[in-house]
Amino acid sequence: MYIKPILQVALDLLELDRAIEIAKEAVAGGADWIEAGTPLIKSEGMDAVRELRKALPGVKIVADMKTVDTGTMEVEMAAKAGAGVVAMLASSDDSTIEEAIRAARQFGAEIMVDLLTSSDPVQRSREMEKLGVDYICVHVGIDQQMMGKDTIDFLKEIVKVVKTPVAAAGGINASSASEAVANGASLVIVGGNIARSADVTGSTRAIREALDQAKPWEGERRSLEDEMLVILKEVSTSNISDAMHRKGAMRDIFPINRGTKIVGRAVTVQTYEGDWAKPVEAIDIAGPGDVIVIYNGSRYIASWGGLATLSCKVKGIEGVVIDGAVRDVDEIRDLGYPIFASAITPNAGEPKGMGEINAEINCGGRTVRPGDYIVGDDCGVVVIPKERAYELARRAKEVEKNESRFYEEIRRGKTLSQVANLKRWEKV
Repeated sequence: MYIKPILQVALDLLELDRAIEIAKEAVAGGADWIEAGTPLIKSEGMDAVRELRKALPGVKIVADMKTVDTGTMEVEMAAKAGAGVVAMLASSDDSTIEEAIRAARQFGAEIMVDLLTSSDPVQRSREMEKLGVDYICVHVGIDQQMMGKDTIDFLKEIVKVVKTPVAAAGGINASSASEAVANGASLVIVGGNIARSADVTGSTRAIREALDQAKPWEGERRSLEDEMLVILKEVSTSNISDAMHRKGAMRDIFPINRGTKIVGRAVTVQTYEGDWAKPVEAIDIAGPGDVIVIYNGSRYIASWGGLATLSCKVKGIEGVVIDGAVRDVDEIRDLGYPIFASAITPNAGEPKGMGEINAEINCGGRTVRPGDYIVGDDCGVVVIPKERAYELARRAKEVEKNESRFYEEIRRGKTLSQVANLKRWEKV
């Protein structure tokens, strides 16, 4: 018998008024359950559950308590505040879970256990089913998502061993929501892809439709690198800088062609005061997917010009970043090619052949190694260490989502100070 999958929207926010507004928009788009996320509960306490219950009288409220101790006490206070489901960690001691289940039965709530942090999720799922929990949540946490761990792979293992309804959570969007249901999920929990959307109702509706039309996944998944490159082309250097805690940006490097963007792996060049031999030789080494990054050492003698730019464009190289001067700017702009530099001058240097290709260099005050990822746009250039490139791309995407929601609230009439709730979080 077909059972319609449940769509639960997680409000992992800090501000209650924003959470209630988003919850109403999500329900209008087809959300079944609304979750008071752990950050919201920590920020607002049980008022988060009470106010959501009051604002949405016909909707089941989930309290994501992440309980690991005092099961009776935490379930009782959540249920009395209006929660229909209380979520706790499956890594809790069995005694805590048993007490939580008893309290839930007494106060008319259900228990969902979250496998986040479980050392053996498959075995723990079996144990949770024997204890009598109502739902088992397969959850890849935000920090795990940033490292490329995938909810669907995790889900497939759990649904093989339990009959208890299984929820899927962690980075879920429309396509992965459909895939989760096709692979056995009874509930799908979506957070940022709805709560941080500029159009909450539209985003919810898209995921609701994907759930209702779920079919087995037949396509191939993108590699982590391909996914990362797609994200880096979508986000701004400002988003990336925020994700890197305001680090990574080159100093005094600006776009010669405004409106152009580069994303690619660094091919590095160390040269000296206008010596353009190694920069030009790097064109023979680089190719599609690469960005040539040059330390020139002079703002007054150019190691790059129009002919080198044309050569790069013909070869399909993504762009060039130069700590130093360029010339032939009119030609470069006519080519529409992304060049970033610290100065412009008509003076050309000589091809002396000094320097090195693909060595660690300093460009714009930042260390750049061969293979590090370079992103440049109208705000400047950032360097992303290759070891953390996927993680930082994902974190930058979360920054972008959050800002898109802020933009929408400002368009509706709030000031930035109100949206950011600055006065509440000021130090006293």
